[in-house]
Amino acid sequence: MTGELLWLAAGVMFAGVVTGILAGLFGIGGGAIIVPVLFEMFRFLGVPEAVRMQLCIGTSLAVIVPTALRSYRAHKVRGAALPDVMRRWTLPSVAGVAIGSAVAALAPPDTFKIAFVLIACLIAAKLLFGNEGWVLGKELPGPRAMTGYGFAIGLCSSLMGVSGGSLVTMILTLYGKSIHRAVATAAGLGVPITLAGAIGYVVAGLPHQDLLPPFSLGFVSMIGVVLIAPLSSWVAPLGARLAHSLPKRKLEIGFGLFLLFVALRFLADLIVSAIW
Repeated sequence: MTGELLWLAAGVMFAGVVTGILAGLFGIGGGAIIVPVLFEMFRFLGVPEAVRMQLCIGTSLAVIVPTALRSYRAHKVRGAALPDVMRRWTLPSVAGVAIGSAVAALAPPDTFKIAFVLIACLIAAKLLFGNEGWVLGKELPGPRAMTGYGFAIGLCSSLMGVSGGSLVTMILTLYGKSIHRAVATAAGLGVPITLAGAIGYVVAGLPHQDLLPPFSLGFVSMIGVVLIAPLSSWVAPLGARLAHSLPKRKLEIGFGLFLLFVALRFLADLIVSAIW
């Protein structure tokens, strides 16, 4: 048992390093890596399936907070972020996170997996097969549409356990913004999204405390946070430096393949669950 727990701890710490690099490289918090790793760890520890996915997502959001902050600071130094977009999306995205956190207290675990697969595949298709003609406009839309986008980003982020970086990147590139500016803006918006999401999942999980493992605060495992957050936050600036040194197309292909891999992982889990 001790040996297996040590291997799990090593795996979680490795995920922390990968998470930090991805956060800086793609403007995402790395939730797509954290959630599957934590899911397997909590499965091994016997966490009931009724709360396992919510615990993974809440922990992921809490882990991403410092990682997103360091990633954004690294991008901000280079002046790549779009501050006006961040201002217009912050409040609507936090409202979306609040709704998603409320849903987390009631929705079945497969809801989160299905959301992850559908959205990740959509974004991956745009990045891998899209071209310069795949645009919705040369300029960002008006206030109502921007508010709707912000709300959708927050809602999807809270259901997937991610910082919203992949969604932000897709939307901004569809409106003609460069991948580097989109990534930097995604990193900045990830800070309020993950902070609000972590708080929401703590509150949503309090009624289920008797089903959760030791050292859990609502749907947030403090053990997972302690093991992953310091490493991912420490290496995030490395990913940011890589992002600004890579050509646009290589960054898009890498991002698309990464999302597709994650989507296939959750799809396989859904198929196995349906069969058994």
